[in-house]
Amino acid sequence: VDCEMEYKKLHAEMNQFYNRDVEEVKPLTLEEGQVCVVFCQELKCWCRAVVKSMLFCADHYLAECFLVDYAKYTPVKTKNIRVAVEAFMQLPYRAKKFRLYCTKPVTLHIDFCEDAAEIVPAKRWDSAAIQYFQNLLKGTTQIEAKLCAIEDDNFDVYLYVTIKDEKVCVNDDLVAKNFARYVMTKENTVNSTKSQKPWSSLSLKSSPEKVISPALALWPVLMQGKVNNNLETSEYSVYSTPSEAQYSFQKWNGMLTLHYIVITCVLVALEFQKINTEQPPIVLSNKIEPCSVLETTPLLADLKKELLRNKFLGPNLTESYCWPPIARGCDSVVISHHGNDPLLYIPPVLTFLQSGSCYKSLPTRNGPIALIICPGWRKAQLVFELLEKYGRCSRPLHPMLILLGLNKEEAKNVKLQRGCEVIVTTPYSLLRLLEHHSLLFLRLCHLVFDEVDNLFSEACKQIFTILEYYKKTITIDERESAPHQIVAVGSHWSKHIEHLTKEFMNDPYIVITAMEEASIYGNVQQVVQLCLNCERTSVLLQILDFTPSKAQKTLIFTNSVDETEMVYKVMESSSIFCLKVHKEIEFHFKYAVEQWKKKFSSGTHVVLVLTDDCMPSLGITDANCVVHFSFPASPRVFGVRLHSMFDNFQNGSSVGQIYTKAKSILLLTERNGCHAVGVLRYLEHTEAKIPLELCDFTAGVLEAKEDMKLARPLCQYLKRSGVCKDMRICPDRHRVHLQIDLPQKMSDNTIPMAGCVTIVPLHIVDATNYFGRIIDKQKNQYAILDGEMLEYFKEARNKVSVEMVEKLALYGLHEEGLFHRVQVLEIPPKEENCFFYNVAIRYIDEGRTGQVQVHQLFHLPTRFQILPPQAVEFIVCRVKPIDNEIEWNPKVTRYIHHKIRGKLHEAKIVLALGNTIWVDPMVRVTKLSELKTSINEYNIRSEILSMGMGIDNPEHIKQLQKLCEHAKMLALEEKTFQTFPPLATCASAAPDLTQFLLFARGSSQSSVWSQPHELSTRFLFFSLVGYS
Repeated sequence: VDCEMEYKKLHAEMNQFYNRDVEEVKPLTLEEGQVCVVFCQELKCWCRAVVKSMLFCADHYLAECFLVDYAKYTPVKTKNIRVAVEAFMQLPYRAKKFRLYCTKPVTLHIDFCEDAAEIVPAKRWDSAAIQYFQNLLKGTTQIEAKLCAIEDDNFDVYLYVTIKDEKVCVNDDLVAKNFARYVMTKENTVNSTKSQKPWSSLSLKSSPEKVISPALALWPVLMQGKVNNNLETSEYSVYSTPSEAQYSFQKWNGMLTLHYIVITCVLVALEFQKINTEQPPIVLSNKIEPCSVLETTPLLADLKKELLRNKFLGPNLTESYCWPPIARGCDSVVISHHGNDPLLYIPPVLTFLQSGSCYKSLPTRNGPIALIICPGWRKAQLVFELLEKYGRCSRPLHPMLILLGLNKEEAKNVKLQRGCEVIVTTPYSLLRLLEHHSLLFLRLCHLVFDEVDNLFSEACKQIFTILEYYKKTITIDERESAPHQIVAVGSHWSKHIEHLTKEFMNDPYIVITAMEEASIYGNVQQVVQLCLNCERTSVLLQILDFTPSKAQKTLIFTNSVDETEMVYKVMESSSIFCLKVHKEIEFHFKYAVEQWKKKFSSGTHVVLVLTDDCMPSLGITDANCVVHFSFPASPRVFGVRLHSMFDNFQNGSSVGQIYTKAKSILLLTERNGCHAVGVLRYLEHTEAKIPLELCDFTAGVLEAKEDMKLARPLCQYLKRSGVCKDMRICPDRHRVHLQIDLPQKMSDNTIPMAGCVTIVPLHIVDATNYFGRIIDKQKNQYAILDGEMLEYFKEARNKVSVEMVEKLALYGLHEEGLFHRVQVLEIPPKEENCFFYNVAIRYIDEGRTGQVQVHQLFHLPTRFQILPPQAVEFIVCRVKPIDNEIEWNPKVTRYIHHKIRGKLHEAKIVLALGNTIWVDPMVRVTKLSELKTSINEYNIRSEILSMGMGIDNPEHIKQLQKLCEHAKMLALEEKTFQTFPPLATCASAAPDLTQFLLFARGSSQSSVWSQPHELSTRFLFFSLVGYS
């Protein structure tokens, strides 16, 4: 009772003191572990507390505090926290930490793979166990505990509760209910047997040696708010002086009846609920209940098991939202940064296909009910493999992969296997099939477009033809009760996808997790303003509309506090109603949000200047305009900024509603020049108006980047077809350099620049790209070398295995009866005492690469290393893959491989660069000795065309020859350029970028930028992209 009076007196004095709101007792800083006094809203009083963590909210900071006299966790605003005065910290804390003695949690583990369930040990308590424990405490009339052991700052007890006059041991009850298990460790035994002594009360004392009782675990050390971790069990004795803080317990039959102490058991998970400010925004056309864990997804049970076997880590954010509507058979469009992943649609589509009853009204004939259209053969192959893998978990669907060439007989002869319900194909292959087998698709119900954005960009006409056919098919009266579903998955939104949703889908579910794409879906106007960094504020004032016809809300994003303050002052000086928010004025958040949410009259313009880190806490979605005063740090940040205008997005569902069109204004300066290419590509994608200055600016950036690719190889697509599909993102070189691309030496002579040669292909890369050797009929030096190597390595004493290999060094290798010269390309880090490890090698006389164990390599005498590598790259001209493909179909590559490998061919060289020669034609010549004549057995180009897998490419060699002519012109210009020293210095002078921008912005003399002899563009950007 005396102890209780002490605490009542303490709390009364403490509340009287802190209610004065004394400014001096407000803490200057707060940190985790700090001891303080806080005002608890729930208890309506000041309490002693320890700060556990800090949390940033919309208009203030919250501190998660543990009330040391009430054993409660509570969030407290920083304005309600005060310094702990030493006079109020004399009494020990009343809260103690208790644990159930030797009682550990268990959980039910379900093994999907083995169809088994078992109770296993767990690290955390199940929510059901926590709820059961809380219910026990609520229904009890008395709580008692028997102290069994003390470990660190925890009291291990047997807990007893009295419910309806019946005493229950909570430890035993949890074990009996399979919520827990008993674990008797050695440490527990020692503590329980040696540490316990006869005693009647617990008390605390601190010794001079700083050995403290566990009850002092939360006691402040030197009033610094730190917790002492060096805790040991001390003697328990009774002290009568108040300064030594006695507090009593009553003894009852060896039990402890606890008064005025709240038991905080580890079963009760009193964790602070933090605001999740990192949840990515998402745009949905219809409400969807997401499935965040695999167990709750609407997929087949066997399919879930298969996903787990394959170490599936999802569902991710996009999958959690798009799987439910697809699995229900709804029309769906999914746009995500991972829009090329087939698992976005394969699991839910397979799940829906299991409901066989809904297909009973379909014609009873052979034909697919689902069609998956992919942008190319390689993606189609991947999707087909995934269907075969995960299709094993469902009823037999017998999927087929159909890839057809231009050969009409091939399309006529296609036969579907019996029971085929899913076909994977490409748009062109499908239309060729429909020409001859239109009745095959009378049962078609599900149409899936993989990478729909790429499909529309590469085969727009073909896709709409397929959609029209599908639309006619599903409108047949007999199919009214059958499902019909279109699923489109991709990475980018476009006007074609919008047309797809309006004309061919029925109330589609649109899921967009890429916010920059959501802004295109929302018809946000994109504006890019080029300016100098020092002129941003003046440009900002020019672009803002000070007298809008309607109320307008504008967000101006900056990257720093200093920039926020600067822009705010500029806005204020221009008499604009402006607000500001950044991390150093968190107290201003509430005011800013209140002002922003007010209703404004027409003609009012509200501006909020803020940093990106404030945006999640504000939760603004009704802005009319976003100004990127500072360039966004990443695409994600750019997307979050755009999402602040979500309420003003205009799309197909907003017909008949009045919106103020949202606008995004990006200020692009010389400091962000490395992003100019990406900005241009985004603007092209949005079909926005592109400033001429940006096109010129980007052209200069690309020129400078090309100048920096001298060490890169010539682009492989450029070599094979004459063009690169996207030079702006391709990492390889697209410009010929005469010095770098000089023909290499083969022996005494270099690779011939023109004329007819005899070649032998040895390594087939694809249908038109091979590596092999040029055969010199007069003096075949490689044949001589091969003979000498064979003779040398015949003797066993010459086969000396290599112990330590060196990168790029040459060695000998015996393989299939032949000896090869090989070069080591990569040496992986080997484990200690490991003699059998693989190294990557190149066969320098054949062009192929491989891996061999290091002990297989022999020392190669110097005389065998003198002859230069004999492998030459051959490319057959004037033929390319069909259907806008950039890679050859494996079918034609396999055919060519078997036909030409290791055989002599005659070829005419039309171009030679470096180690590559372009040939046209390349023919197999067979000599008829009896008739003393020769015939052309086949022509490689003609063979490819006859298979229907390739088409004519007349511009191939012309494009390469243009590059060579341009290289000669540049070489001449460089000689001229060296005679102008002042201009040459601008290659490394950053200030000249300013001159470039001023020149680009100024005049109508745009012809200056397009003149090929103008060198300033290329060199002025050198310093700009040097760090990109």
